[in-house]
Amino acid sequence: MSQTARIRPDVSLDDKLVADALELNIDISSAAADGVAKAVKAERERLWLIENAEAFRAERAYIETHGLPLAKYRQF
Repeated sequence: MSQTARIRPDVSLDDKLVADALELNIDISSAAADGVAKAVKAERERLWLIENAEAFRAERAYIETHGLPLAKYRQF
């Protein structure tokens, strides 16, 4: 079983938010890790779309010029 290295970043949170989380028995560390993971995923997706934008434009241009490949085999 491999272990992931853990670091303790300095994070500032609103006092009211922390109080509400504690009142609701929310694990702040897990919630923060989940939030950061979602932010990382969203940023990677955003960057991927930017990096591949030209390929998407080229694909659309091809379809506009030549139509969908294998369109004659479509059942709908």
